[in-house]
Amino acid sequence: MAFEGLSEKLSNAFKKLKNKGKLSENDVKEAMREVRLALLEADVNYKVAKELTAKITERAVGQDVMESLTPGQMVVKIVNEELTELMGGDNARIEFASKPPTVIMLCGLQGSGKTTHAAKLALMLKNQNHRPLLVACDIYRPAAIDQLKVVGAKAGVPVFEKGTQNPVKTAKEAIRNAKDYGNDVVILDTAGRLHIDEELMDELKNVKAEVEPNEILLVIDSMTGQDAVNVAKSFNEKLEISGVILTKLDGDTRGGAALSVKAVTGKPIKFAGTGEKLEDIEVFHPDRMASRILGMGDVLTLIEDAQNKIDQDKAEEMAKKMMSNKFDFNDLNDQFAQIKKMGPLKGILAKIPGIANQLDNINIDDRQIDWTQAIILSMTPEERSNPSLLNPSRKRRIAAGSGRSVEEVNRLIKQLEQMQKMMKQLKNKTKGTKGGKKRKMKKLPGLGGMPMSNLPKN
Repeated sequence: MAFEGLSEKLSNAFKKLKNKGKLSENDVKEAMREVRLALLEADVNYKVAKELTAKITERAVGQDVMESLTPGQMVVKIVNEELTELMGGDNARIEFASKPPTVIMLCGLQGSGKTTHAAKLALMLKNQNHRPLLVACDIYRPAAIDQLKVVGAKAGVPVFEKGTQNPVKTAKEAIRNAKDYGNDVVILDTAGRLHIDEELMDELKNVKAEVEPNEILLVIDSMTGQDAVNVAKSFNEKLEISGVILTKLDGDTRGGAALSVKAVTGKPIKFAGTGEKLEDIEVFHPDRMASRILGMGDVLTLIEDAQNKIDQDKAEEMAKKMMSNKFDFNDLNDQFAQIKKMGPLKGILAKIPGIANQLDNINIDDRQIDWTQAIILSMTPEERSNPSLLNPSRKRRIAAGSGRSVEEVNRLIKQLEQMQKMMKQLKNKTKGTKGGKKRKMKKLPGLGGMPMSNLPKN
């Protein structure tokens, strides 16, 4: 996941401060030296790293921090606030036109994920009850139009294309088409190049001049690190972009682009791509990202993910089954399927406070869920509904069919029994609550009661 290395180094730097009852100015300066090195290793712009640590140091050596009972925690609080401010402060939203359609022009270099993120953005807006229209303005890259049609079909969003016609003319016709057919958002997928050149910029300037887009969003690949910031600076100087979509933020990236782009261009990151699926795009929240970087988790995004990606009716039905102690292997399999919709396990756990800082010490393999589901699906429907039927010979058959060991089959059966026992105890406790009302479980839908530590190990 993004920022792993940075989070670990910052955590180590602050650990030294938290272990001290009182801080000296030298303690703070030494910690900030480590913070600056960590930022530079994460590919943060040198000037940005220097200015950030200078601001933190100035605030951290103040009287309120030095005389605080918990000076180490106060320093972390200051770092959190400064990181949030560095990435833009408040989350920036799309500026919708007062009179539809709102025109959003996407630009960027080839390979940044522009076409895919055009469809991701369209799907997100569609789910917010908008009626987006995708427009194919890239007439140079082979199969660019076909790719937009494919991802548009997956998103359930119409695509307007006129083959190799001049992109400026295509964009103007698309806007007329949107007005005629009631599309309130038009997303222009413009051409990219392997590098910035005058021909590309002239075409983009012509499109901008003719259609006057409400938003010009630059799509940049966070994996390119400092180069991404240089690209953003160049596009902003030529086109005056309104914001950035940062892609591949789920990858093994150092994260420097996310921390530098706002400071260098003055333009906010509006969205972040967090995976390969069309649903894997989220509004960029600087405060939440700062919390993730500092290992504090991100509960709000986790809750939003659960609400958006998990079937609420199924989750409620599952919760009722658990409370009535009728939870079986079919339900457990459904629960694993719901969790997989939310993305990689490490990404989910990284958003939970108290766990984020410990992920380096936990061996997490997303195949564990697949292995568990393989065991469950190797059972007969009768066995899944009635686990008491699972005698030694059946267990051996299930182990052979799933490619796992008998020990893993036994462990999974024990896991289900533990969950049933826990739910029975909880049900008995709720019977005695005041007024006879049952207490509601505070949980994320689809995540309740699953002891992850009991998953089969490789």
